Amino acid sequence: MIRTPLRPLARILEARAKGENPDAIERENIRLRHEEERDRARKRAEGRLLVLGVVFFAAFSVIGGRMGVLANSEPAEPRISVAGADIYAQRADIVDRKGRILATNLETHSLYAQPQQMIEPVRTAKALVKIFPDLKEERLIKDFTGKRKFLWIKKKISPEQKQAVHEIGEPGLLFGPREMRLYPNGTLAAHVLGGASFGREGVHAAEVIGVAGIEKFYDERLRNPAEGHKPLELSLDLTIQAAIERVLYGGMRIMNAKGAAAVLMDVHTGEVISIASLPTFDPNDRPRPPTEGNPSDSPLFNRAVQGVYELGSTFKIFAAAQALELGLVNAETIIDTSGPMKVGGHTIGEFDRKNYGKISVSEIIVKSSNRGTGRMALQIGPKRQKEFLETLGFFEPTGLEIVESKGGKPLLPQRWTDLSTVTISYGHGLSSSPLHLAAGYAAIANGGTRIRPTLLKQDGPQNGERVMSPATAREARTMLRKVVTEGTASMGDVPGYAVGGKTGTADKPKERGGGYYKDKTITTFASIFPAHKPEYVLIVTLDEPVETSGSKPRRTAGWTAVPVASEITRRVAPLLGLRPEIEPAQFSGITLTSN
Repeated sequence: MIRTPLRPLARILEARAKGENPDAIERENIRLRHEEERDRARKRAEGRLLVLGVVFFAAFSVIGGRMGVLANSEPAEPRISVAGADIYAQRADIVDRKGRILATNLETHSLYAQPQQMIEPVRTAKALVKIFPDLKEERLIKDFTGKRKFLWIKKKISPEQKQAVHEIGEPGLLFGPREMRLYPNGTLAAHVLGGASFGREGVHAAEVIGVAGIEKFYDERLRNPAEGHKPLELSLDLTIQAAIERVLYGGMRIMNAKGAAAVLMDVHTGEVISIASLPTFDPNDRPRPPTEGNPSDSPLFNRAVQGVYELGSTFKIFAAAQALELGLVNAETIIDTSGPMKVGGHTIGEFDRKNYGKISVSEIIVKSSNRGTGRMALQIGPKRQKEFLETLGFFEPTGLEIVESKGGKPLLPQRWTDLSTVTISYGHGLSSSPLHLAAGYAAIANGGTRIRPTLLKQDGPQNGERVMSPATAREARTMLRKVVTEGTASMGDVPGYAVGGKTGTADKPKERGGGYYKDKTITTFASIFPAHKPEYVLIVTLDEPVETSGSKPRRTAGWTAVPVASEITRRVAPLLGLRPEIEPAQFSGITLTSN
């Protein structure tokens, strides 16, 4: 930039020659210079204001746009997290078919210690033992006075316990927020729910994960934020579950059994309305799995799903139904059940050495004849028998939505011989769970279509594959009804509800060395109701029952499982919305004439 001198020599000389004051030239030049600098400063300020205005406009535009996006988005709950990887502590509720809570979350606290911040570690240890008697005072003192910088004392504590710890007044005792899994109904439906525990843990959060039952089966679904914490709706009915567990427990005690199981299932939808296994446990305080002994002795063992037993004569109706379906017999076909009967070098006998002689297929089921059922099975043959039982689901786990169902795979004979065909026809040589049996009876009850049990509430009936014709299913139901009115399950009738069913008594196999106990049985009653238009199937199984009201102990299903099942039906049928009805009468001996 070229600067103009304030006193230019040429103008100064010219002014002096004219007699003018040279200082006036300098003042004029100073004024012009100041005006030029002022103009430059104004332009510079105007430029800065323009840039600042553009910056403010852009910032407000971004903020306004973000506020618009937030205003139009769905609200979301903030998640508890710690430094590093996020720990998702929230977990969806589990509810029954009517929306009643089976499992939910409860806000609580954990208790941890930072020993280096403690003032009186010994006094603190003694005070904590008074609040938590399960803690060891010596161990706490050793931890508090050692070199540890952090230790957990309790992973979850109650509000009362938290207040008591507060009153100790020790700055080294600290609390962390927690969400714990709560089962407000205690032991009710414990084997279905399974239980939950803590996974990844931090000071300010802990991950709740399923460890068994449906909690583990649907663990990802229950923890998935994309589900919006929508409750998992089960097919169970809390009221009916409570009623069945109460009656089953009473029956187990009265019949001196070591265990019991019950399954109530809708024959059209496959919904499990109730499933119980005794002894049971509280999922709020789930016991540790056994490390020795028989797993079935543990309360964690689910007898209804994991319990794979020979279910005795309850299988006879399947042999009769298949023979009817193949056209080999009808309900009135006479079969000679007289002995002796030998198959594969083994003698087939009857219970209590009875001999029923020549009786109809219907009477074979009513009287529960082993030889009669076995002779029908030989007509069917091993290959066709295997195919039929496979279509009913007896070759694979039930697929129920709990992790334990995988362990309930039926035990099949290594070689399916004629002897296997005969013994399986009356429930020996093939072991399955009570839930398998419920699915098989549901196919008879619903008119001949296969049913797959489910713990999830359904919108309508299943459309399973057809395993028998409606006519065959109807004939089989008639036979089951006669078992209750005329046969071995006479104590199973419930006035107004037309129960049909079949008893089954199987000697219990020995754990070691093979063979069977002579004084230990598994008794089962498989029932459907109402028999003329079935809606539900009920299976009741007792482990080692003994009925002792008579002069000698009785261990058969008719004396043990049947009365328990009858009482369950009497209790739950009204709860299911079934109104008692007068059973349609048989118009025998009436001759119709024309007018």
